[in-house]
Amino acid sequence: MPEGSVRFRDLTLAGFVDHLASSEPVPGGGSASAVAASLGAGLVAMVAALSEGRPKYIEHAATHTSAGASGRALADRLLELADDDAAAYAAFGAALRMPRSADAEQAARTAALRAAARTASNVPLACVEACRDVVRAAESLAGRSNPNASSDLAVACLLASAAAHGAAANVLVNLPAVGDEAFAELMSTAVSDLLGEIDELSRITRDVVGSGERRAPLAGGA
Repeated sequence: MPEGSVRFRDLTLAGFVDHLASSEPVPGGGSASAVAASLGAGLVAMVAALSEGRPKYIEHAATHTSAGASGRALADRLLELADDDAAAYAAFGAALRMPRSADAEQAARTAALRAAARTASNVPLACVEACRDVVRAAESLAGRSNPNASSDLAVACLLASAAAHGAAANVLVNLPAVGDEAFAELMSTAVSDLLGEIDELSRITRDVVGSGERRAPLAGGA
């Protein structure tokens, strides 16, 4: 975040939405995606908490502990990424406003734009990766946790999946400005692979939730 800015985590929910709805360029879709995914991570932690210590689900105790810790850590990480995304976009906007009358100014502006675009691609990629970890944790709990909260796992996956696709769009839109074809190809492949994994894990989780299937403990108990 720019110096002196309030972190999004410190705003009320209504305050964040007001910022989002304003004419200011940040927060935008990238920050909104990260916040949505953080809500999904919070739901994962909630389902784990509603399952921990219940004798009925004791065979999955290690999974509950692991998923709960992951959910809480990911919720925090994604709120950080919401701020990081806003800062990255602000840096790109500042580079766009640099003078470009003289050749030296044009060269400096181009270099600044490319550096800012690279950061503005890396930050949402980190968000997609975190979304993948959210759906991994949700899938681990599906059929292995309190069935009264199973629909919350489906919601967590839907939130994380939507957030991942939103963040992925921000990765891809910034790649042309980086001016590095090899980097663009690497990032595009990473995004495609991550979205494929996320969509499959989300589908599995929602299928298990929908069927009410009870699953065996994970190998190793985690």
